[in-house]
Amino acid sequence: MTPNNTLTAVKTELDGAIIVEPAVFGDARGWFYESYSKRKYEALGITADFVQDNRSYSAQKGTVRGLHCQLDPHAQAKLITCTKGVIADVIVDIRENSPTYMKWIKVELSAENMRQLFIPKGFLHGFVTLTDEVEVMYKTDNFYEPSADRSIAYNDPAFSIDWGVENPQLSAKDAAAPKLCDSDVHFKY
Repeated sequence: MTPNNTLTAVKTELDGAIIVEPAVFGDARGWFYESYSKRKYEALGITADFVQDNRSYSAQKGTVRGLHCQLDPHAQAKLITCTKGVIADVIVDIRENSPTYMKWIKVELSAENMRQLFIPKGFLHGFVTLTDEVEVMYKTDNFYEPSADRSIAYNDPAFSIDWGVENPQLSAKDAAAPKLCDSDVHFKY
């Protein structure tokens, strides 16, 4: 990555979702950046009070994880970072009455580009690995609550997401996930 001395927020076409490009300081020895600073991220409009950090590892290219969310009152905002390999991170706005309701975006996150994606509450989240050996870290502003955990089919025709993979590696939970219209998942804007 080319050093960038300014923390930058890039608004996406989905209301409230933000791509963060960190300030990276580098020299011949390597690089350094703050992966999170409450004060600095609040200045970018990210006001989530993060309470939990999670990590995932995917061994194979073509692994799809998602689409996931937690129901209210346990819904989670997330800050996603890919620390090894490359992913295409996918989010879907499912907040009824949102100006971007049922729209989705795909953002490439990688260890090299060091970008992060902030996802507000009321979105479905998933990703597909574009390389082998992928590690993803993410912060959440609410604790994991098994009773509120939900999965929606990654290939739900209501979204028509182009994952870029024909036969993805899926968990049993994700392979059995219902379509949004057959689920109890609902968020208000």
